Amino acid sequence: MTSTPGKPLHAPTLHHLEQLMAGLLEGVILIDPTGVILSANPAALKMHGVRGVGELGATADDYAARFALRYRDGRKVPRREYPLLRLLAGESFPDLIVEVTPRDADEPCWVHQVRDIVMDEDGGEPDCLALVISDVSERFDAEDRFEAMFHANPAPALIIRIADQRFVLVNQGFLDLSGYDRDAIIGKTLFDFDFLADVERKAFVKACVARGEVVPQLEAELPLAGGDTTLVILAGQPIEVGNRDCLLFTFADLEPRRRAEHALKASERHFAAVFEMAPVAMVVTQTDDNRILQVNAAFKTLTGYDDRAVIGRVADDLQLWNDAGQREQLETEIRAQGGFRGQDVRLLHKNGEALDCLASAENMRIDGDACVLWLYQDITARRRGELELVEAIEAVMKDANWLGRSIMDKLATLRNPRPGAASDAPLLDLSKREREVLELICQDLDDAAIAERLELSRNTVRNHVARLYAKIGVNRRSAAVVWAHERGVGA
Repeated sequence: MTSTPGKPLHAPTLHHLEQLMAGLLEGVILIDPTGVILSANPAALKMHGVRGVGELGATADDYAARFALRYRDGRKVPRREYPLLRLLAGESFPDLIVEVTPRDADEPCWVHQVRDIVMDEDGGEPDCLALVISDVSERFDAEDRFEAMFHANPAPALIIRIADQRFVLVNQGFLDLSGYDRDAIIGKTLFDFDFLADVERKAFVKACVARGEVVPQLEAELPLAGGDTTLVILAGQPIEVGNRDCLLFTFADLEPRRRAEHALKASERHFAAVFEMAPVAMVVTQTDDNRILQVNAAFKTLTGYDDRAVIGRVADDLQLWNDAGQREQLETEIRAQGGFRGQDVRLLHKNGEALDCLASAENMRIDGDACVLWLYQDITARRRGELELVEAIEAVMKDANWLGRSIMDKLATLRNPRPGAASDAPLLDLSKREREVLELICQDLDDAAIAERLELSRNTVRNHVARLYAKIGVNRRSAAVVWAHERGVGA
């Protein structure tokens, strides 16, 4: 290395400079115009992890041999571009950022922000050159942590620099949401990619961006790479990135919610159409007070009431149910179980006529409100036909034997059906011998014939018959035959 010798720096002057440098928080390295390192203050030594100036190197070239420098993007700093060598070459470099690594280390140990100072006398040849160093490692560590968190955060976000309204950072969440590549956004301006083109209170938001102020949560249509848009809610928060004032914008994708709302509205429209067109009478009531909200055409036809007479009222106001106690029990079941199915109820027509119905109900939501949907299937005509059949059979069977009485029992059940009663009792678990006895009874054999057929004594047969009667709940042979035939035994 060659350089033009300058005037030598007198020892008293150097001593005074060292006294001044000792109290500075910034690091200072002094070199003379020949490249010799004259002095370094304690802050500069600490920023290089050394104890004495000799460990920095005797000259600028020696310093370059002991410390490796990289730019922030990871590129190696060429030897001729080391700050000390550029200082000797007469170049100025205000606020240059470099990463400093001792030659025996694998990773950078410090991040330095350096600037040059040239000391001369009346603009002549320099007497002394100084490299002023600020340790910005913590700041850049914090920025690195912020960037790592920013990119790892799944919530879509981007950062815009306020001074020129350019995008400086964008995370993967935003790229996934918008469909853009990173290169299509980073470095572009808000004019190039105007994600605020379709936002609520656009002028207000643009003014907030220009002033670097908080942007409150607002809905917007975010332009997508394919030309479509998606509904988002966005907000902007002032932050500082790289000593520059910026705005951090975060986004929440509302498109799934919008689609769900559209689907819900379509579903409610379909429900309204089906509700009105259904041939079965339907009523919608409020869950909390059971007031009627809607009735369909079939209900109005069934009961004789119109909308004006029923909407906003409760069943007791209309005396709609023949048995208010039964209705209250069913309302309690709805609250406990969420609904019920196929209950026999009796409604009253507007003119007082009784209407036999099968009722079902289910909790549901309409427009977000808790409601109950009631269905009433009119079985009045069927029930009337059953009763007419009962009366006809009763007239024929007045003098009938045990079979007549059995049929009468069934007709009584038809006349007064019990809600929830089963239509057929389950087949009992008969033993093999009991089943054999029952089949022979169905063949009209008496105890003696059964004993002979099964090679048993008559007392044993009588015991089997007694146990059989007890199990199936009868007390005579004819009833046992009916019971067996109902269950396919001996038929």
